[in-house]
Amino acid sequence: MTAPSAGPVVDPVDTPVDTPVDTPADPVVDPRTGETVPAALLVALDAYEAALAADDLVALDDAFVAGPGTLRGDAAGLLVGHDAIRAFRSARGGVAPRRTARLEARRLAPGTWLLVGVSAYAGGGSGLQTQVWTDDDGTWRVLAAHVTGRPAALDRAVWRVVGDPLHAGAATGPLAGLHVAVKDVVAVAGHPVGAGNPAWLRGASPERAHAPAVADLLDGGASVRGIARTDELAYSIAGVNAHHGTPVNGAVPGALPGGSSSGPASAVATGQADVGLATDTAGSVRVPASYQGLWGLRTTHGLVPREGVLPLAPSFDTVGWLTRDGATLEAVVRWCLPGATDGTGGPLRLRVPAEALAVAEPGTRAAFTAWLDGVRDGHGVVVETVEVGPLDHWLDAFRTVQGAEAWRAHGAWVTAQPHALGPGVRERFAVAATITSADEAAARAAAEVLRDRVRALVADDALLVLPTAPGPAPSRTADAETLEAVRGATLRTTALAGLGGLPALSVPALVVPSPLGPAPVGVSLVGPPGSDLALVGHGRALAGVP
Repeated sequence: MTAPSAGPVVDPVDTPVDTPVDTPADPVVDPRTGETVPAALLVALDAYEAALAADDLVALDDAFVAGPGTLRGDAAGLLVGHDAIRAFRSARGGVAPRRTARLEARRLAPGTWLLVGVSAYAGGGSGLQTQVWTDDDGTWRVLAAHVTGRPAALDRAVWRVVGDPLHAGAATGPLAGLHVAVKDVVAVAGHPVGAGNPAWLRGASPERAHAPAVADLLDGGASVRGIARTDELAYSIAGVNAHHGTPVNGAVPGALPGGSSSGPASAVATGQADVGLATDTAGSVRVPASYQGLWGLRTTHGLVPREGVLPLAPSFDTVGWLTRDGATLEAVVRWCLPGATDGTGGPLRLRVPAEALAVAEPGTRAAFTAWLDGVRDGHGVVVETVEVGPLDHWLDAFRTVQGAEAWRAHGAWVTAQPHALGPGVRERFAVAATITSADEAAARAAAEVLRDRVRALVADDALLVLPTAPGPAPSRTADAETLEAVRGATLRTTALAGLGGLPALSVPALVVPSPLGPAPVGVSLVGPPGSDLALVGHGRALAGVP
């Protein structure tokens, strides 16, 4: 029967093997009627279990009814349609060794049976598999399946260290009761920074003190639940880590979580933490927020102290937070930015960069346009279109300065550890190594012009508004070329706030079609320097607009 899919927990006993199938030898009957389950159905069930153990994707595809009406659900969400189930399965890998300890059957209709089985795992624990099988033109196939996985151990793709809590917060405070997932580039006392890379972790020493961003949350009453994974050295926005696995997307089964704050985002989206303490250089708070239906705030550059935070590109590095709801984010911002104000309270003016809307995928563009219409009609908001110039100029300036600073920060370590980095990040550092001082100087000059341009657009307290990402989260099976294209399109829009040093809030406002089913896409509000709290207030006011 189908395997639990709580995420790629690293556990030696979970290595897929050809596990003997142990369905009951005695006939299985419906106790209500005494009818015996057809022998061919039990054979199909055995074959399905064997295919799961062997991770035989062809056989698994054939085991489900083809078409848009097939269902598969688990704790991560619901997949609708054979294509979405196939895409999810191809990225999951095999299942842990197990046997069927108990099987119950009920006949629903001629040629249709409900089978409910208890799976006992060789590594301990049990799960529940519920399936509707139907006679599909002479072949028994699954029409619907629901998986209740065994209680999850520490998901090492999401967490590096977890405590109960790892560090307790103040006994009282406005953040009391909240649990924080700290991105593994931020100092937590007593633990080394791992930066998403095993070689880096081996060479790191335990931190003597909390980063101020951690200490602020503890002083407010929040507790640190644990240290959550990041893409290597925070130099990615996909959420893929070659060493520790890919954290689950808490909103779209089978999709990438977004990075580089993938671990904190997944922990928050799946309910394992209430707040993700993260960093955003090129979109590392905003992109996972968009992909997983979260609230994510990139703060004004320099507003939150970056002491105790591993740098990537200091000209753009910021601290930020991820939450499941706007109220929690507002509480965090009010505490951590005590001098922030709620805004002027005047009429809200939204300016849409035409170039950013042009690079959005059609489904995202349609949903965003509909959302804007609702904002305009339902809230009396003034919406206008502005031009920011060719986005390639923004991308080129941002990438060059970012790459030069990333190489300055980590080039010596990368050179000394030539095989330490995984794909994608390795190639980005290779490009960064080729940036000359003349390249950097030209890019910085262009960046200053673009910085002034974007700041002028919000100088009168107007906000830029645009899709946070061009589209929904890509599938975990997307190839490197596809991911690089998504990365380029995303950076073309996230660079507006990055080059401007401006705060940017991603609000989970849109739902768009995707090959994996309906998926969230965020709407970003970008405001003038210091408008962080006001952005959250505006986002909360607009969040209920259809």
